[in-house]
Amino acid sequence: MERKEVWRFLKFVLFSASAGLIEIGSFTLLNEFTGLRYWPCYLIALTLSVLWNFTFNRRFTFRSDANVPVAMMKVLGYYAVFTPLTTWMGDYLAETAGWNEYLVTGLNMALNLGTEFLFQKYVVYRGKIDNNGKI
Repeated sequence: MERKEVWRFLKFVLFSASAGLIEIGSFTLLNEFTGLRYWPCYLIALTLSVLWNFTFNRRFTFRSDANVPVAMMKVLGYYAVFTPLTTWMGDYLAETAGWNEYLVTGLNMALNLGTEFLFQKYVVYRGKIDNNGKI
């Protein structure tokens, strides 16, 4: 992997970490103070982190001028698969299997980090990386 791609991945990880703080923070608030089941807490927290992550990674990590609605629809396609699978599995592990809900959320976040980077790089911004003239 060349230096530029390593730097791109590191930026993605850093922005994802900030999105992760948003996700775990909002998940914690919902989980501790609302009495909701696992799945709505996770779904709301995931949605907030996705919006944050998409915005910053488009501008600073992939530096893309790709059409925003088209890019968002591609990301929506990714999450149309990822979200139901992780919501269902997470709810099963936390509510039925008795796993700690924070462990389950952390595992989902780690899975999301790796798969989303590859999806954004090779699907969402393919051929549209480093073309927005920004930093």
